[in-house]
Amino acid sequence: MTEHTPAKTRGETPRPGRVLVVMPTWVGDAVMATPALRLLRDRLPGAFLGALLRPGIDQLLEGAGFFDEAHTDARSGVMGPKRAAARLRPLRYDTALLLTNSFSSALTTRIAGIPRRVGYERDGRSFLLTAGLVPPRRRDTPPFDQDPAHAGDWAPVPACVYYARLVAHILGDAAIDTAISALPPIRLACQPEHDERARDILARAGLAPDEPFALLNPGGNNTAKRWPAERFAMLARQLHERRGLRSVVSGAPQEDELTRSIASDAASHGAVAIADLGVTLSTLKPIVRRAAIMITNDTGPRHIAAAFNIPVVSLFGPTDHRWTTIPHDRERVILADPGLPEPLVANDHPERCSIDRIGLEDVLGAALTLLDEAPVSAHNH
Repeated sequence: MTEHTPAKTRGETPRPGRVLVVMPTWVGDAVMATPALRLLRDRLPGAFLGALLRPGIDQLLEGAGFFDEAHTDARSGVMGPKRAAARLRPLRYDTALLLTNSFSSALTTRIAGIPRRVGYERDGRSFLLTAGLVPPRRRDTPPFDQDPAHAGDWAPVPACVYYARLVAHILGDAAIDTAISALPPIRLACQPEHDERARDILARAGLAPDEPFALLNPGGNNTAKRWPAERFAMLARQLHERRGLRSVVSGAPQEDELTRSIASDAASHGAVAIADLGVTLSTLKPIVRRAAIMITNDTGPRHIAAAFNIPVVSLFGPTDHRWTTIPHDRERVILADPGLPEPLVANDHPERCSIDRIGLEDVLGAALTLLDEAPVSAHNH
């Protein structure tokens, strides 16, 4: 894989003292940024680190110790960047690290008067950056350069690596190894009060204190990512029959109907849904941490499971798994088409990589193997 190269550098400062990190807006991306955040914190002792985050991401990162101050702002609407910039300007940040690819995030930091602005040259925002890194295209990145039909498309670089390369540039240290295996682990933290609320949610769902359970996550922002609901229900029944493990079905509030239908179909085997019990990102973390295993589509909770070292079976259809490769030894990745040639990207072959090609037996087998490798525990740390 080729390295990113700086496209331009203007007015560099030798060592940042006050850094604003503009965080990704999606849950999974924000979690995958945590190795880069740990690297930044460890390499800049004494620096003041702030974060600009959308509402909800602050809950996700709370307690992890990455930032000295968090600024929550949706930055929505035409005036969004101007409003956010007005709040940031008095704080006199000297460096902005843009983990987002959007034009609006770069504009916000420019209006805020932050003199050094580092990010990838995406979304027509190059002129707003003082240091722009060029993300690799497939024509420059083996093995994807062997697919001439998509030579100009972005190469599926793992997000953890993508973010860490920006940190290496901020630090001015080309010797930092940003390979997945060299990065700090993905980590999050739970607050005691949220742990208590999580216990209450599980109790209201009908689980006994310290009862082990499988956490099923059948949703996803793109319906093409969703393994068929009836297979999740069959999986819940099988896990109960084979391991005596009840399933907790989780999802975003807008996925309430989906999660309740799956829990209903497997209710005879103890399955329950929790989407309507007041789950937030703050309480989802300790719920995930208590799970014996998670089975999930390609969506945010997968990364929360990795952050707490929970065994996870991850199902990938027409979204290539290499965008989101994570350092997690207790994960089994199941692809809709494991025979897809390495130079091809699953996103370009939606029919061949349709997620309904993943069979129940493959998912069940992976889950049982992971359960056999690690003792079932109701409270993992």
